Amino acid sequence: MSDTPAEKRAPCIWVDADATPKPVREILCKAALRTHVHMYFVANHALPLPTLEWIHSIQVAAGFDAADHHIAQNCQPGDLVITQDIPLASEVIDKKVEAIHPRGEPYSPQTIRQKLNMRDFMETLRSSGIQSGGPAAFDQKDRQTFANTLDRWLARSLAARSKQ
Repeated sequence: MSDTPAEKRAPCIWVDADATPKPVREILCKAALRTHVHMYFVANHALPLPTLEWIHSIQVAAGFDAADHHIAQNCQPGDLVITQDIPLASEVIDKKVEAIHPRGEPYSPQTIRQKLNMRDFMETLRSSGIQSGGPAAFDQKDRQTFANTLDRWLARSLAARSKQ
């Protein structure tokens, strides 16, 4: 069996795992065990993941956005993508795939353009030498927000699957 899903399949979760916090990976693995939803962790390095039939590790070649490209090419409508990468979130939203940030914030067609513009603005500031600081440390509130957002998606996905 391949680590990449077949053409028509049940919805699954794609994780842009290169920068996903460990607590998010743990939440996802527990959810895979509980719900039997396939999860594909895509990274350019090996990840410590439990050995379960619903958890798949896909190691892509090192290179700029290699994991993002793999996810964008393989996700399908009905899937969920977990990513901090705003351009990837925009690309999968265009494919009618849901996306959420590891801190639990859903990306949407209504907000993604603003997030892309802010990302570009901050990148321009950094390239001109202005230090903007990084994101706050991932904390318990972020963990809970992510778990709640994931649970809502899983409930919708499993309900839709049971109607088929």
